[in-house]
Amino acid sequence: EVQLVESGGGLVQAGGSLRLSCAASGATFDDYAIAWYRQAPGKEREGVSCISSSEGVTYYVDSVKGRFTISSDNAKNTVYLQMNSLKPEDTAVYYCAAAREHYSGSCQYEYDYWGQGTQVTVSS
Repeated sequence: EVQLVESGGGLVQAGGSLRLSCAASGATFDDYAIAWYRQAPGKEREGVSCISSSEGVTYYVDSVKGRFTISSDNAKNTVYLQMNSLKPEDTAVYYCAAAREHYSGSCQYEYDYWGQGTQVTVSS
């Protein structure tokens, strides 16, 4: 079973940057796609980005395109989410999730394993 641990959240002013990390253990990292989701108070969970490193596929929700970058370091079993030009509406708990690769040319599918989340707060 895959275990995921997020880190890197915090408080930042609007326009600032943060880099979230998702460290995975318990499985062969290359066999899994990794996604970042977020949930703000009173809102539904939203898929932010995902990566299938074995297929070289990434996805970003429209609201973060051009500001967030997802990357994978397979040697470290870690996926990163670099978040630049942060806005107050990016404030949320960010979760990473893992799913076995579907080898479908996409990373947008149901995710089975979840981390505990890390809080990101962007002040105006």
